[in-house]
Amino acid sequence: MKKERFNQRSTSAFSDPEKGRGGGAGANRSKVAHTPPSPTLPHKGGEGLSAPPRDDLVLVGEFGRAHGLKGEVRLKSHTGDPQAIAGYRPLIAGNGKTYSLKNVRTAPGGAPDLLIAVVDGVTTREAAEALNRVQLYVERDKLPPPDEENEFLLADLIGLSVQTESGETIGSVVAVPNYGGGDLLEIAPAQKGPTALLPFTKAFVPVVDIAAKRIVAAPPDDLFEPAKPQPEDEA
Repeated sequence: MKKERFNQRSTSAFSDPEKGRGGGAGANRSKVAHTPPSPTLPHKGGEGLSAPPRDDLVLVGEFGRAHGLKGEVRLKSHTGDPQAIAGYRPLIAGNGKTYSLKNVRTAPGGAPDLLIAVVDGVTTREAAEALNRVQLYVERDKLPPPDEENEFLLADLIGLSVQTESGETIGSVVAVPNYGGGDLLEIAPAQKGPTALLPFTKAFVPVVDIAAKRIVAAPPDDLFEPAKPQPEDEA
């Protein structure tokens, strides 16, 4: 069973609240959710997109677009077992409103962290549309604490400022994906533009300062440069 957290050498995430706090280990740096949310973006609906009302809340997911006509809604989960988010109750929105998930299933498309959710009390498409971009939090004491000094919650990484070793701010962390080769930091550049991926290892991320809401990175010079087109095969 995966934990809901990640460390400098391991890949992990939030444990299933119904099954205890079992562990698992991998080989990278670390991750979880985040206490302060990302900056508010223009949106339609999204009644819970404001900052969390308390500093003891950890981001575990975010509602997306409505799905179908009966109140189902897309949900991006930040828990290690994506479907384990349904076991956390209550889920708290930024405006303090609470939600419970009756059930979840993997959304079409193959991404394991994208779900289709049935939300208690939401039965129409219009009600589901009002949830778009509502961020969901749980109380920190309901999550397993890190086991090691260099282990972090995914929630604590998303939204952190990314600075170079010389102090230049180059962007912020928007996600911590893992495609099988280790944890990565997905970084949105400070000057706008496409995001870039940086391995979450000591070599590339020597400092993680949760209290200061920043990480210090040693990225390659071409981190935000677009990928070069591959040469066509010669006939």
